[in-house]
Amino acid sequence: MNHMIINTFSYLWSSTAIDAIAELVDHGYKTFEVPVSSPHCWPDEISSTERVATHTRLTEYGAKIRSLNAGGYDINLASPGANMRRKSIEHIKSVIDLAAAWDVTDVVISPGTRRPMISPSLDMVHGWMHESLENLIPLAKQAGTRLLFENTPYCFTPTIQDLAGVVSTINDDSVKIVYDVANAAYIGEDPVESLLSHHESIGLVHISDTGTETWGHDPIGTGVIDWTGLGDAVRQTCGVSNVVLEIIREEDPVQEFNKAMQDLENHGWELGN
Repeated sequence: MNHMIINTFSYLWSSTAIDAIAELVDHGYKTFEVPVSSPHCWPDEISSTERVATHTRLTEYGAKIRSLNAGGYDINLASPGANMRRKSIEHIKSVIDLAAAWDVTDVVISPGTRRPMISPSLDMVHGWMHESLENLIPLAKQAGTRLLFENTPYCFTPTIQDLAGVVSTINDDSVKIVYDVANAAYIGEDPVESLLSHHESIGLVHISDTGTETWGHDPIGTGVIDWTGLGDAVRQTCGVSNVVLEIIREEDPVQEFNKAMQDLENHGWELGN
């Protein structure tokens, strides 16, 4: 029995989300995060008939999709162009609709990006992002989902302080953070300390390892993350059922995930039922 959430990212190009889940269920995994990307899982390509069929399969497998990651490359809630912000809101709304169809509780989103050369001011991008959220928050609530902002090195709120600031400004239970420890470590932030200080704003934690030279989502113990310390912090805060394993390896992901579980247990993580 395994209660940690498994991210199907490794299957992005090789299979649909539901087929990836079918394979992982065979190996004892039950709860999943799915990245929203064509052809793996793209709302525009999933008819209502298919949505029902997928929901039926999930039920048959005894599996649950806990979160859908709406992504941040094609969309920008803080775009200077109002119609681009509308397109981004529309895309996230389509992800929220899919979440509702599959009983998914969390939708992971990016605050947005700003162009690297003569960037718009932080005040401007925050203004645009908040304006977009005013449209999205009611939609998320109506669907019974939460929006979780992810800390990514390329967005304009890369640190936990930045994101916690956004969340406290919004001050609504339907908006929290998904804290990615590899993204944090890559920009020189201490994930253990950050999780302990900001756990009240954090809804999910993404785990994988990384170096500081090259940004990765690598196997446990191959990078700079303090896995023993992180395990203790998780136990004291969100618990392992709110942790997503996000190691990205296209080559034999099942073996990678099994090994990761073993490595985490060796670092004192309690992963049993």
